[in-house]
Amino acid sequence: MLRFLIGRLAILIPTFIGVSLIAFSFIRLLPGDPVMLMSGERVMAPERHAQVMHDLGLDRPVYVQYLDYLGNVVQGDLGSSIVTKRPVLQEFGSLFPATLELSLCAILFAIVLGIPAGIFAAVKRGTWFDQGVMGVALVGYSMPIFWWGLLLIVLFSNTLHWTPVSGRISLMYFFKPVTGFMLIDSLLSGQAGAFKSAFVSLILPTIVLGTIPLAVIARQTRSAMLEVLGEDYVRTARSKGLAPIRVVGLHALRNAMIPVVTSIGLQVGVLLGGAILTETIFSWPGIGKWMVDAVFKRDYTVVQGGLLLIAGIIMIVNLIVDLMYGLINPRIRY
Repeated sequence: MLRFLIGRLAILIPTFIGVSLIAFSFIRLLPGDPVMLMSGERVMAPERHAQVMHDLGLDRPVYVQYLDYLGNVVQGDLGSSIVTKRPVLQEFGSLFPATLELSLCAILFAIVLGIPAGIFAAVKRGTWFDQGVMGVALVGYSMPIFWWGLLLIVLFSNTLHWTPVSGRISLMYFFKPVTGFMLIDSLLSGQAGAFKSAFVSLILPTIVLGTIPLAVIARQTRSAMLEVLGEDYVRTARSKGLAPIRVVGLHALRNAMIPVVTSIGLQVGVLLGGAILTETIFSWPGIGKWMVDAVFKRDYTVVQGGLLLIAGIIMIVNLIVDLMYGLINPRIRY
């Protein structure tokens, strides 16, 4: 198990360097001058423009900028925003709880519905239930996030008036955040109706962000279960007269969970990527909307630091998923 962990950790180092290079190069490939975008509609004199470029270090060769940036990253310094002058880590830390809360609710929504749907579809293979689940999963996987989000807003917000259009909580409630998670903070505030407002505001973004992971998990669970249900040990368990729920839940499900756990781990990247569109549609104050605004403003340090932090989170989650294999499949420990 230790060799397994060391091998996974060794892969993270070149991956991290590659991600830092991509993050550094991405924003510089986009057209536009960050200094001119900062000045807005004001006309900036060439001397002043050159001075600002020098102050920001953007007049140096690109490879020198990258080496300096990589050296600062190794020391834990991601720089400060060109626009707000605040440290990138500070801005990320203040906005990440909103994205994390939305992502956790979305993946929980996908797991709670996706795994049971995949199991029942595999057990009832070829029936109308199986065909229906796979059909809905295919539609959910193919649905563009921005279109799906706008459809739900039109139906539930504008027509039925069941949910708010945007935001994390109604403007009627105001309290100082404690954890950054609106559901928890609304409970701690003690204000009547605050938790309900936060919960209702979370419903549509959760559904929109969790639809694609839900479809992937359901299809992966069904495929893994079908493969396991055809194994000899499952037929032996059935021939012994064990209850179907014991055969499926104890003997088949645990062995089918390895590819499902892999699929769930890979959905973290999908969630963080989809959060950019979801947060933009619902005006959700998280890192997705923060990154979009930074791209439009050509805020180099924010885009670089944001991409690097997101990639780091994805790599850590994938490492945790790899380690979970040892708990699910004891053979990996050896």
